Amino acid sequence: MTTAAPDSKRRALGKGLESLLPARPAPQPTAPATASEAAPERAGKPLEIAVETIERNPFQTRTHFDEDKLGELASSIAASGVVQPIVVRSLPGGRYQLITGERRWLASQRAGKATIPAIIREVADEQAMEMTIVENLQRADLNPMEQARAFQRLSRDFRMTQEQMATRTGKDRASVANFLRLLRLPEPVQQMVEAGALSFGHARALLSLEDAERIVAAAQKVLTLHLSVRGTESYVAGLLHPENKLGSVQAKAAPVQDPNVREAQDQLRRSLGLKVLIEDKKGRGRVIIEYAGVDDFDAILAALAHRAGEEGDRA
Repeated sequence: MTTAAPDSKRRALGKGLESLLPARPAPQPTAPATASEAAPERAGKPLEIAVETIERNPFQTRTHFDEDKLGELASSIAASGVVQPIVVRSLPGGRYQLITGERRWLASQRAGKATIPAIIREVADEQAMEMTIVENLQRADLNPMEQARAFQRLSRDFRMTQEQMATRTGKDRASVANFLRLLRLPEPVQQMVEAGALSFGHARALLSLEDAERIVAAAQKVLTLHLSVRGTESYVAGLLHPENKLGSVQAKAAPVQDPNVREAQDQLRRSLGLKVLIEDKKGRGRVIIEYAGVDDFDAILAALAHRAGEEGDRA
């Protein structure tokens, strides 16, 4: 029996911004930084920077932040501080611009923090944009449309091929292609996907209809009937091939999830900050937790270990 496999898997998950940012040492408390102190920052050491001197990233691809999760992060920062430094670049007048870490910056403001640990990088606009987009695409909480637009920017602004985007973000090329296809959806349907009313699977099935009006009408039908992804696929197949047997099959509404199961699912999502799905059939089923990187994986292990410790204390 070997113990090397889990470590190697976690190291593989940890790839990502390492291709853009060199490794950094552990954060060390320092006095708030000023613009004249940029020289030692080039060594990659995190410094305490005044929160009010930092400006939002204009290249940010995220358009939605979960208010509940942001509040939870603010509470954590108020109690324990910011564990992972943000990354910024210098601006004229002693100010800074975010590259990565917007949630930590916003939460620090809510927590009333005067400073935040940051690593300063002297990079051009294009490199800052690429770093921001790649970092966001490696997260699990971007909605499908945000991911699609992020890939579009990498393709349009950096002339990256789908293969190059897949390599940079750790996704497979087919996934990149599927996300880009979402941009062909009519705007009303894109809004449904962005709001979470339709999933990535629903959207991909609807794209088979091609005609914008048919897609919008079908999307509204899917929402009305609460169709599952499989039900949507059958419904779309019936619209495309009414002469086949599939055309005579009525799309069935997805079974309604038990309120207790749904509440437990939501609690896990809020607790872990990750996508969680509970499949329950008469008291039996499975819990599916999705993670996008080594940090998410470590968070799951930490939560399980904490829970196990609590159970041990009770015993």
